[in-house]
Amino acid sequence: MECLRIKPQRVETSSLHDVLHRHYGVQGSISVLNSEVEHTAEVELPAGNRLILKTSSEPQALESFRFQSSTIAKLGTGHDFIVPQILATSSGTLMFEEPGICGYVQSRLDGSPVSEMTISPDLLYKAGRALGKLDLALRQIEVPGIHRPILWHIKCWPRLQGLGAYLPSGPIADSVRRAMRSYTDFVQPRLGEVEWQTTHNDPSPFNMLVASDRIAFIDFGDGCWGPRIQDLAIAASHFVREPTMALGGAEYLIAGYTAVIPLSPLEISLLVELMRARQSALILVNYWRSHLFPTEAAYIKKNVARAEHGLSILSSLSLAEAEAAVERVSSHNNKKW
Repeated sequence: MECLRIKPQRVETSSLHDVLHRHYGVQGSISVLNSEVEHTAEVELPAGNRLILKTSSEPQALESFRFQSSTIAKLGTGHDFIVPQILATSSGTLMFEEPGICGYVQSRLDGSPVSEMTISPDLLYKAGRALGKLDLALRQIEVPGIHRPILWHIKCWPRLQGLGAYLPSGPIADSVRRAMRSYTDFVQPRLGEVEWQTTHNDPSPFNMLVASDRIAFIDFGDGCWGPRIQDLAIAASHFVREPTMALGGAEYLIAGYTAVIPLSPLEISLLVELMRARQSALILVNYWRSHLFPTEAAYIKKNVARAEHGLSILSSLSLAEAEAAVERVSSHNNKKW
C-alpha cells in the first residue's frame, strides 16, 4: 500500500515541454489534470488536436507505464469499443525512459464520461456489451508489467481490512466488515477456479466515455493479470443505484456483458460477493487516503458516496438471493426482469 501513501508529484510545466520536444519533437500548451498517483497533463498542439501525457519520477511507475502503453498499443483499433492510441517517440518506442522521469503519450479521446451522463438501461446494456468485447480482446494480450504489484489487485484485499479504523462508525462500516469477511471466507478460496487473463481492473464511470456511437475505455493504470469476472464486478458495482431492484439497476450492465461472455455457474455465485467486496475496498482505501491527504479529500472520495449507496442496497441480499438475481439476468439478456 506504500504507493498510495505518495501524492502525485507536480512536475514543472517547463520540464514537460522539454520532455515533449526531446522525445516526440512536438510543442503545445500544457494543462495539468487531476490524478492520484501518476502525473497526467493534457497537451494541445498548434493544429488543435490534443494529447495526454503521463509521467512519473517514481521507480514503480516504469513497469506500470510499460504495461499501459503496451496494452493500449496491442488493442489498437477496429473494435466495437474505443481506446486511446499511443504516440510513438521519435525513436519509435511506445514510451520514454530517462533518469528521473518516464512516461508515454496517447491521444485524447473526445466523448462524455459516463459519470456525467444520465444513466439509462440502454446505456448500461451498451456499456456492458462493450466491456465484454474489451475483455475478449484483452484475453489475447500478454505484455510487460502484467504481474507487477498493485494495491487494487484482488489478492490484496484481505490486507485492506486493517483500514477499517478510518471508517466512521455506523451501518456502512458494519456492511464493509461483513463484505470483506465474506470475500475472505467464501470468494478468495475459489478464485483459482475461474478464468484469469489481462484485465482493465478499473472500468468505472470515470473511465468509460460515450464517444459517437461507441463506448471508450481510458486509464489502464490498474490493469493486470486477474480474474476476468473482476472487470464485470467492478463496473457493475458502480451502477447499484435503484433500491427497488435486486441488483440496484446493475442488471442492465450485467445483461450486456453476459450477452457477449456467458458466466459459468461459479462466476454467477461469486459475482455479487465480488461487487460487495469491491465497493468495500473502495470505501476503505479512500477513507484512509483522505485521512492522509485531507486537502485532496474531495477528489479522493469522488466515488465513495456511490459505493456506500450501492453497498447499502446489496447488503440486504443473502448469498442465495444474490445468486438467483444474477442467474435471472444471465438467463435472459433481454433487459427485462
